[in-house]
Amino acid sequence: MDERYDPKSFESNWTARWEADGIYVAPRKPAKGRSKRFIMGMFPYPSGDLHLGHVENYSIEDAVARYWRMSGFDVMHPIGFDAFGLPAEEAAMLRKAEPKEWTLRNIDEMRASFRRLGLSYDWTREFITCEPEYYRWNQWIFLKMLERGLTYRKKAPVNWCPSCKTVLANEQTQGGVCWKCSSTPQIRDLTQWYLKTTAYADELLDDMASLSWSDSILNQQKNWIGRSRGAEVLFIVKRGDDTFPVPVFTTRPDTLWGVTSLVLAPEHPVASELVSGTDVEDTFRKFLDETRLKSEVDRQSSGETRQGMALPAIAINPANDEEVVVWVADYVLMGYGSGAVMSVPAHDQRDFEFARKYGLSVRPVIQPEGDTLEGATMTEAYTGPGVMTHSGPLSGTTIFPDTKEGIESVIDWLSANDKGHGTINYRLHDWGFSRQRYWGTPIPIIYCDSCGQVPVPYEDLPILLPEKADFSPSEDAGGPLANVAEWVNTKCPSCGADGKRETHTMDTFFDSAWYFLRYCDPGNEDVPFDPDLVAAWGPVDQYVGGTEHAVGHLIYARFFTKVFHDMGLVPFSEPFVSLFNQGNVTLDGREMSKSSGHLVEAAETIERFGADAARTFILFCSPPAAPYDFPADGMAEIGRVAFSWLSRVWRVLSLVDDSAMSQDLERAVHRAVKAATEDFENYGFNTAIARMMELVNEFSKLKGPVPRVAAETLLKLLAPIAPFITEELWHRYGNESSIHLESWPTFDPALLTEKTVTMVIQVNGKVRDTVDVDVDISREQMQELALASDKVRPHLSGEPRRVVIVPPRLINIVV
Repeated sequence: MDERYDPKSFESNWTARWEADGIYVAPRKPAKGRSKRFIMGMFPYPSGDLHLGHVENYSIEDAVARYWRMSGFDVMHPIGFDAFGLPAEEAAMLRKAEPKEWTLRNIDEMRASFRRLGLSYDWTREFITCEPEYYRWNQWIFLKMLERGLTYRKKAPVNWCPSCKTVLANEQTQGGVCWKCSSTPQIRDLTQWYLKTTAYADELLDDMASLSWSDSILNQQKNWIGRSRGAEVLFIVKRGDDTFPVPVFTTRPDTLWGVTSLVLAPEHPVASELVSGTDVEDTFRKFLDETRLKSEVDRQSSGETRQGMALPAIAINPANDEEVVVWVADYVLMGYGSGAVMSVPAHDQRDFEFARKYGLSVRPVIQPEGDTLEGATMTEAYTGPGVMTHSGPLSGTTIFPDTKEGIESVIDWLSANDKGHGTINYRLHDWGFSRQRYWGTPIPIIYCDSCGQVPVPYEDLPILLPEKADFSPSEDAGGPLANVAEWVNTKCPSCGADGKRETHTMDTFFDSAWYFLRYCDPGNEDVPFDPDLVAAWGPVDQYVGGTEHAVGHLIYARFFTKVFHDMGLVPFSEPFVSLFNQGNVTLDGREMSKSSGHLVEAAETIERFGADAARTFILFCSPPAAPYDFPADGMAEIGRVAFSWLSRVWRVLSLVDDSAMSQDLERAVHRAVKAATEDFENYGFNTAIARMMELVNEFSKLKGPVPRVAAETLLKLLAPIAPFITEELWHRYGNESSIHLESWPTFDPALLTEKTVTMVIQVNGKVRDTVDVDVDISREQMQELALASDKVRPHLSGEPRRVVIVPPRLINIVV
């Protein structure tokens, strides 16, 4: 080959041929006797064309899929599009377009880019979640969960985004801001649909032991679910002759005798009852409104910013029947425990700071060994081990908070004396998934004055989303669909009377909570998926995606899988066996974003240097799990690093022959195969490419044709990373089938060990000669060769004073 490396001349041709030949189409079921691998990346959202951050994610999963396919597995590597949801709706409004029109146009653009990148997707399994063929099954799943008591509707305080004008799940307000627009949510009382994720809290925690996921993701989920062993005690709150029972959960029942106040969340219904008709009612309402404007993060920030107010009531401590004051404070959240905390300033730092700010008393009841704490002089809460004091019959009990030693005896005492009982509390909330927006799956419920809440019959699914509707969001909690009279007004399926449809739609994360199962059986018109096909392909062997979905999508997908398992639809209870989180690709330290225009377009990179160069660069520039900041001269860097090296591969491998490999070259090839194989198994694509670079250097030393077997071995190693150049060269050598259907190279362990090494001969520490010797040469033979060397003898004078020998590589003669 005399021509220069020109990827434009062949890359698009191979894309078309691969698809025409169907080389990436997975069988309906894995072949009998063959192992399977189900590999996929996190559901792509069609927000526009790809940037380099996307290239990294999809190149990683594609390299894995190609490697497994060449390693003899039946591989399913599917693709679809997560098309519903707030981002598409907001983008369509900005462009004055219909959400469906804008979304499908973006999908066409992304699909073309995926093909340009040479991604080995099985396009026969593609689906789009905004199509009725998919979201019909969202409705089917909703009804099945309703039958099992796992979905319900209630009025409760929720996170309302004033910018997006919709409710957000707790998982969508991490860091105290909206996941989409970064606005600070408000707290509102709205009637919502919920999925009972808390029913599976224990399984979600306990089954983590089977997952090959990063510790970071697992710890985030553990903390989010937040299982705590403690006690529930009942405080009786009194205002005049009225009494109100207020259950309180605590992980430190040993400190009950140190309670100096009962503190309620401002949203707690008892708080409103206590101020009703009093002279502090207006002050309380103002305090409540101000609190609801704060994010959860702000409410739990440092002590100086915490706010509270006293209520006209007292509470009875069940441990000692003592009266304590009642307060509301913004740092107490309705979402944890019962929305009430027993304030023990001496042994909880948050309570301590609040007590000091408002002049509440501090009473230590756990004394550390060798010290005596006084409430008036304490400068911080004491949370370490110690002995219970001033605690009635339990005084003298030794407590170790970290190990819970001693605390269980307190719980036993509470239970035995009808003052409380042991219980487990969770931070996890049920998932509020109904949204006050247009672009989502309609919820299949009809409201009838006579029958109440009526599920839509299965045979009437799907309930189609009305097209060409005014989808402008509003403050009305009914959402845009409430204004589409011809769609809302319907007949009750139970009694035939007039009814109205539910006007909320499902959160987009409902779509992605089960999509991986639909890939196993995408064309099924009778059920969401055939259990036999899911059993054959599932669970997902390798999932690739970012860390931003640690406590949202990943928890939802695990919950859905467990529900399906209990329904007998899947034989496994975890969806993703292994999860790989790629590092973020940034530009000048900022996240790449289509909406902000701060990105490096994949299309521009492919146009200038070809898809192989884009893939090779992004996999070589850093370890895949590590973040990478694209430099200011990044385009030039792609040309210098990736395009230049691929040009060299093209040039060095342009001429091959059928000559045998020398022993040294054969050894270098086998070492490269071993190292690259280990790298692929451990996602070390950057080091795998470095191994290949070393092998190309070895080929360059030949000063002539490269033995064909050596060249083809290198092409196979490179094929998962740079699929186009390897396919082109493979066929130029006269091969007829695709290189991507070839077997992964193997190595001979016997060839990994060197037969000879270079022995360095020194005289008085200076190198005088080098000699190739057998690796098992004896010390005597090393000395004989050194003393006989023509280059060494002139530097010797008489017998050596000393000879230092380091077999088999070094001998130093001291004269």
